[in-house]
Amino acid sequence: MTTRNLVLAEAETWLRTPYHHMGRIKGAGVDCATLLLEVFHAVGIIPKIDVGYYPQDWHFHRDEERYLGWISQYARRTETPRPGDIALFKFGRCVSHGAIVTDWPGVIHSYFQLGCVYGNANDRELAGRLDSFWTLFEE
Repeated sequence: MTTRNLVLAEAETWLRTPYHHMGRIKGAGVDCATLLLEVFHAVGIIPKIDVGYYPQDWHFHRDEERYLGWISQYARRTETPRPGDIALFKFGRCVSHGAIVTDWPGVIHSYFQLGCVYGNANDRELAGRLDSFWTLFEE
C-alpha cells in the first residue's frame, strides 16, 4: 500500500467522528485542523504537533494566515491535487479550513454540524471557497 493510500485509509477511520473544536479523539471529536494533524501523524509523515489554543472563530476577525502557516511548515503547494494531498479553503478573511483529497473534487474533512464526512468541493459549504492545494509527498 502506498503512503498516499495509507493516508486515505487512516482518514476513512475518522469518518462519522463528530465535529468538536480542537478535538483529537477518533469517534469522539475532531475539527478540520486536528483531523489533518492526526491522520498525517498516524501514518508517520509528521511528528505529533501541538498547535496550542485557537478560538473557534479566529478566522473571522483577522487577516493572519495562521492555518496556512501550520500547513506550510510541512507541505508545499501543488497545482494538481492527488489522493492524500490537502485542499485549503477560505472562510472569513483567511485560509481556515482544510480537507484531505480523495479523488478531486472529493475530500474527507471535518465540518461544523457535519462532523468528519466525505465531501465534494463543488457542493454546499465548500463551493467557491477553494484557496490552494498542498502536498506532503515528494513524488
